[in-house]
Amino acid sequence: MTKLPVLSGEKLIKLLKKAGFEVVRQKGGHISLRKGEAKTVVPLHNDLAKGTLLGILKQCGLSKEDLQRLIEEG
Repeated sequence: MTKLPVLSGEKLIKLLKKAGFEVVRQKGGHISLRKGEAKTVVPLHNDLAKGTLLGILKQCGLSKEDLQRLIEEG
């Protein structure tokens, strides 16, 4: 299994945008993103907790391997 990287909220948003998600709105320190029927909210923290990151990936329909591919693509 792929080890989960430590990401900031801003870095995760950039990666999700590369995966086709678009920012819908921002309310305070939380950004809402959507791609088709998949919706998620990313908090703008310096380091996202592992459980938070896993929950966001699940809501987006992405695996840890998908996230790793997005990171490697730059």
